[in-house]
Amino acid sequence: MDNANVAESQPQVQAAGGRSRKVVDEVSGWLRVLDDGTVDRTWTGPPEALPLMQPVAPYAVPRDGHTLHDIPGEPSLRVYLPETNGGEGGRLPVIVHLHGGGFCVSHPSWLMYHHFYSRLACAVPAVVVSVELPLAPERRLPAHIDTGVAALRRLRSIALSSEDGALDDPAAKLLREAGDVSRVFLVGDSSGANLVHFVSARVGQDGAGTWAPLRVAGGIPIHPGFVRETRSRSELEVRSDSVFFTLDMLDKFNAMALPVGAGKEHPFTCPMGPQAPPLESVPLPPMLVAVGENDLVRDRNLEYCDALRAAGKEVAVLINRGMSHAFYLNKFAVDMDPCTAERTQELIDAIASFVSCH
Repeated sequence: MDNANVAESQPQVQAAGGRSRKVVDEVSGWLRVLDDGTVDRTWTGPPEALPLMQPVAPYAVPRDGHTLHDIPGEPSLRVYLPETNGGEGGRLPVIVHLHGGGFCVSHPSWLMYHHFYSRLACAVPAVVVSVELPLAPERRLPAHIDTGVAALRRLRSIALSSEDGALDDPAAKLLREAGDVSRVFLVGDSSGANLVHFVSARVGQDGAGTWAPLRVAGGIPIHPGFVRETRSRSELEVRSDSVFFTLDMLDKFNAMALPVGAGKEHPFTCPMGPQAPPLESVPLPPMLVAVGENDLVRDRNLEYCDALRAAGKEVAVLINRGMSHAFYLNKFAVDMDPCTAERTQELIDAIASFVSCH
């Protein structure tokens, strides 16, 4: 059964007490907005995708060369600590991960993120800090940007904590000891890649003095979910081979996440468009942009890269040949398909090289 048929077969959700609540809006397979304002995120798409959405519990005993820790709070952080010692002072660069999901779904504890970012932490090596983001439509943009900035503030606060027991959380102490916050790199998947742009810009606008000793040394948007009114739907539909990412899904997610009344040219989904501030005026760090050759939003990603260059920004581009949107998060494809595994390794190598150069 395809996603559309699954959604059509479940027009109502049973509430406590036997009352049926009507579905008033939905993103097929992913979520349903009910008439009482609540949101049901029970996955109703292909069941083979469910294992990728299972949460991975933290562990303090090393596995595959790293440990995994959760730091609850506002916002909550998930920290991958490789066993490898860093350079001067034994500290490692910090990669701050902003997860995707169309601003509306997913969680940093899911297996799809865990398998990639645990591997990235050891390969770079770097401390990887994944941020738990709010979800739309309950919380619309710019809440996600605000949370990304709050995560950096929390990271800075942890780094500035003294050694006299000011940090009660053992995981926060480990993070402070391992991470070099003067070399922070923002990385995001899909909608999280959009956030890389806006969180970087917000920090840049504040100025280096406001954030010291924390410094955003680079941004790594991977397959950002940028859209434009001018895209060619027929061309893009032929290009994509992903059953979990369609133009209709992207449109629905954006409609639920953008400020009420905003259109597709809103800067949050089109930072290089006419409604956005001129990129020349936006303070951004060096960028490495990953673009899927078969991605629905490939043209918009390349347009973004061209706009960055025209604005005098430092940008490197990695084309993931033959790959569709967020291919590297599919652990099963990475494990079983040699081409997907090769492209995933190319992505990891490119990120490691970018970090080492900045």
